[in-house]
Amino acid sequence: MAARSELERGRECLQNEAWQGAFDLFSQADARESLDAGDLEQLGRAAYMLGRDEEYVAHLERAHRQHLDGGAVAPAIRCAFWIGHSFMFRGERARAGGWFARAQRLLDETGADCVERGYLLAPLWLEQMGRACFEEGRQTAVEAEAIGRRFGDADLIWLARDEQARALLGLGRADDALRLIDEALVVAGANELSPIMTGIIYCNTIAFCAAALELRHVREWTAALTVWCDRQPEMVAHNGLCLVHRAETMLLTGDWSRALTEAREAAERFTEGALNRLARGRAFYCQGEVHRLRGDFQAAEEAYRSASQFNCEPQPGLALMRLAQHKPEAAATAIRRVVGERTVPLARAPMLPVYVSVMIATGSLDSARAAVAELDEIAVTQQREVLQAIAAQVRGELLLAEDHASDALPLLRQALAVWTDLGATYESARLREQLARACRLLGDEDTASFELGGALRTFEELGALPDVRRLQAPDGRTAEDLHGLTGREVEVLRCVAAGKTNRQIADQLCISEFTVARHVQNIFAKLDVASRTAATAFAYAHRLV
Repeated sequence: MAARSELERGRECLQNEAWQGAFDLFSQADARESLDAGDLEQLGRAAYMLGRDEEYVAHLERAHRQHLDGGAVAPAIRCAFWIGHSFMFRGERARAGGWFARAQRLLDETGADCVERGYLLAPLWLEQMGRACFEEGRQTAVEAEAIGRRFGDADLIWLARDEQARALLGLGRADDALRLIDEALVVAGANELSPIMTGIIYCNTIAFCAAALELRHVREWTAALTVWCDRQPEMVAHNGLCLVHRAETMLLTGDWSRALTEAREAAERFTEGALNRLARGRAFYCQGEVHRLRGDFQAAEEAYRSASQFNCEPQPGLALMRLAQHKPEAAATAIRRVVGERTVPLARAPMLPVYVSVMIATGSLDSARAAVAELDEIAVTQQREVLQAIAAQVRGELLLAEDHASDALPLLRQALAVWTDLGATYESARLREQLARACRLLGDEDTASFELGGALRTFEELGALPDVRRLQAPDGRTAEDLHGLTGREVEVLRCVAAGKTNRQIADQLCISEFTVARHVQNIFAKLDVASRTAATAFAYAHRLV
C-alpha cells in the first residue's frame, strides 16, 4: 500500500513537472518493491530531467530487461535507443553504438512493424549530416517522419521534422527550413511533446540556427526556452545550455555584465548531465569574449583555456585577442589553422571575417581577398540577411585597406543597417568606426567626426576599453600626446576651451549634463588643473584644440 501511494504521488509529480519529488517518490517505491518496466521508465525520465545520467541509464537498462523478459520487444527496443542516445551525447560512442546495434538486431529478428523503426533512423541521419551529406540526411528524416505519422508518435514526427530543417539549412534552403522551425516553436511551446523531446527540440534548434547565423530565430527560441526552463525550477538537464544561449544573446546586444553573470552560472552551477557538460565549454568561451572586449586579457586567457579544457574551440576570440595584444603572427597562425580544419561552408563562415581582419593586419591581402570572395559565395548561396551583412562588412573592410573608400561606403552602410536592426551594439559601433575612416579618406571630416563620436560613445558605454583607447587619438597622436585623456574627454576639453557651459556641451555631444560634469572632473585630475581657465590654457599650450 505504501509503495502504491508513493507511486501515485510520484506520477502526480511527473504530471506537474516536479522532477525532484517524482524521483524521490519513485525511488522510495522501488526500494520497497522493485518497480515494473513502465514505472522504471518514469523514474528514468525524472533522473534525466535532474541531470542524473548514470541513474537514468541504469533505470532504462532495468526496464529494457524487464520488457524483454515479458516478451514486449518494441518497448525494449525503445529503451535501448534512449540508452544509446544518452551514451552518444556523453561522447561514449562505442557503448552508444552497441545499444543502437542491439536495438536494430531485436528489430530485425522480430520483423516488427513499430514506431521504434523510425527512432533507429536517428543515428543514421546524424552520421549523414555529420559528413555534410545533407540531402541524404533529409531523406532519412523524411522516412522517419512518415513512420511517426503512421503510428501517431508526435515526438518522432517533430524530431524528424526538426532534423529536416537542419538539413535544409545546410542545403541553402533557409526559407523552407524556417517554415519547419517556426511551426516547431509553436509545438514545443504548446506542450505537445514529452518533456525530454521538448528539451531536445529547443536545444537542437537553437544550435543549428546559431550555426546558420539565423540570429533572430536564435533570440526567439532562446526566449521560449527560458520560459520553459523557468516553469520547471527543479529541472537541471537543459538549464546550462539555456543560460549559455541567453549569455550569447546578451553578448550580441551589448548587455555584457549580464552575459558574464549568466555564463558564470552555467559553468559553475549546472555541472550535472551530458548537456550541461557540453554547455560549460561554451560558457567559458562566452566569459572569455566579455573579458576580451573589456580589455581584461589575463581573465580572457584563463577563460579561453578553460573552454579548451571542455572541448570548446577558443576561436576566433583568442585570435582577436592576440591581434589586440599586437601579436599578429600568433593570431594568423591560429586562425589559419581553424579555417583549414573546417570544410563545410557554414562552419567556415563565422571564422572568415576574423581571418580577413588578421590577414589585413599582417599584410596578406591576397589571402584576405580569397576569403572575402569565399564569404561572398556563401552569402549568395544562403541568401540570409546576417550572412549578407557580414559579407558586405568584410568586403568593405578590405576595400578600405585597399584605399577604395567610395566603394566601401555603401557596403558598410548596408551591414550597419542589419546590425543596428538586430540590436548588435558592438558590431554597429565597429561599423561606424569604419564609416568614419572611409569618410575621412574622402575628405568628409564632419561626417567622419559624427560617426567616430558615435562609435566612441558606444564603446565607452559598453566598457570596450581596447576600442576606447584605440580611438583616443583619432588624429593619429598617441595616448601620451593626449596626456591620458580619452577621445571623449578631448572633445569635452575643446568645448570647455570654447567657453561652453556644461549644459551646452551636453546638448552638443548628446550626453547628459551629469556625464559632462564627470568628464570635466576627470580632465582636471588628469591635467592637474583646478579650473576651466587653467584647463583651457593647458589645452592651447599642448595643442589639444
